[in-house]
Amino acid sequence: MRGANQSSVSEFLLLGLSRQPQQQQALFALFLSMYLATVLGNLLILLAICVDPRLHIPMYFLLSHLSFVDICFSTTTVPKMLANHILGTQTISFSGCLTQMYFVFMFMDMDNFLLAVMAYDRFVAICHPLHYSTKMTQQLCALLVAGSWVIANLDVLLHTLLMARLSFCADNAIPHFFCDVTPLLKLSCSD
Repeated sequence: MRGANQSSVSEFLLLGLSRQPQQQQALFALFLSMYLATVLGNLLILLAICVDPRLHIPMYFLLSHLSFVDICFSTTTVPKMLANHILGTQTISFSGCLTQMYFVFMFMDMDNFLLAVMAYDRFVAICHPLHYSTKMTQQLCALLVAGSWVIANLDVLLHTLLMARLSFCADNAIPHFFCDVTPLLKLSCSD
């Protein structure tokens, strides 16, 4: 039987990148500017693709999805880190940690799948240029993107559900600015 003095962890401490106030201010400014540049750049790509009818071809359809995923990927971790710096808090709930981990890895998987689909698109364009328009149809592109979303979600859902089954007993300090699998596995007291 387990000891009666074990307590369950309901939240984690994200220790961030630095504990020195001067470095925290510089890191806050750096990450805020990089986040804004990332979001603005990807929004401009999306806007250009939506506005110009000449860009409504498979390559730019895939690029628009990649830009959307990049915005979502950045938005999964950076705003929480910036809010922690402003508010002076370091906590994230257990469910918030699992949710953040789910979306980080889902958008990471989507980046990889979309890059693979874009590589296939360029392969067909270079190796079969005369058949490109018949092989890379809008329906096939939509199917490849939808399949990527489904596979990425199922893959990450499995990992997140397995992480949710772990128990965390004593230490709750994560030496990162977001919830990552490796530090969580090290903190787990499950077998």
